[in-house]
Amino acid sequence: MALLSAASKSYNYDLDLSEISRIWKGGCIIRAGFLDKIKTAFKDDPALPNLLLAPEFKQSILDRQSAWRDVLATACKLGIAVPAFSASLDYFDSYRRDRLPQNLTQAQRDYFGAHTYERTDKPRGEFFHTEWIQAAE
Repeated sequence: MALLSAASKSYNYDLDLSEISRIWKGGCIIRAGFLDKIKTAFKDDPALPNLLLAPEFKQSILDRQSAWRDVLATACKLGIAVPAFSASLDYFDSYRRDRLPQNLTQAQRDYFGAHTYERTDKPRGEFFHTEWIQAAE
């Protein structure tokens, strides 16, 4: 829904996410009653930027995140892949942060292609490049 919302804003689609939820419920694959809650969330707040911010969803996730983390930890210890669970937890954790650990990615891009990077201690729009020293072979 967040991707649909972003596309709607970017391309001026004017999507009605509440109506999309209603339509999906009638589909042959997605018939979950959960879609009623999604529909209501977007009907109550058509400008809702993310379902995680809707009061009911926000509280439900916060109330259950400890168990969510326990399930993932147990799966990891047992070597059981749970890609949807882990990806959704990563999304949840990323969405709640004002800064993410992308500095390694930026450093790699700068090292391999001199792509430059911005620093959080400098004004936006000021770009830097580092002459990276290769380790002795």
